[in-house]
Amino acid sequence: MSTTEPAEDPFAAPEAGRDAGSATDAAPVLRLRPPRHRVSSRAPVMWALGSLLGDLVLLAGLLVVDWFDWFDLAWWVWVLYAVGVVVGVVVSPLVRYRVHRWESTDSAVYTQSGWLSLERRIAPMAKVQTVDVEQGALARLLGLATVTVTTASAAGPVKIEGIESATADRLVAELTRRTTAEAGDAT
Repeated sequence: MSTTEPAEDPFAAPEAGRDAGSATDAAPVLRLRPPRHRVSSRAPVMWALGSLLGDLVLLAGLLVVDWFDWFDLAWWVWVLYAVGVVVGVVVSPLVRYRVHRWESTDSAVYTQSGWLSLERRIAPMAKVQTVDVEQGALARLLGLATVTVTTASAAGPVKIEGIESATADRLVAELTRRTTAEAGDAT
């Protein structure tokens, strides 16, 4: 998986089989295809550990409440907690891994993310303002990183989370090179 390989436009070919002479013949129907690259296979581990750490903090709080008898915790609170742990540590990371993808072309950075809902974002190179790489403690431990591409968009930055550190470094260098070569005001 090279980040420097030339990639085709993320839009698929016009929809085939339309009626000739229809009003929509003037403009082809473009369908967005999924980005090419998956995140690292270690990303679900990072997401699961992050969720587990939060769950342990919540468990400590519940145990303190129960220990000091500040109020009675119903049995269903513990069941709800257990279901939340399973969803956060097992289900969510696996679904996120199947969904999260990314791609960088000469014209844009393209991401797909989510687990309860799907989000696809495209940041045109002419609009890119900054490119950052970040490694939290868990990511660093697993050799992963997050690349953040900031534009003037009100939707916020485009994030590629859970990619190999070496891939992230190459991607940042490549995006920096592309954005400095791109004519535009990045607004």
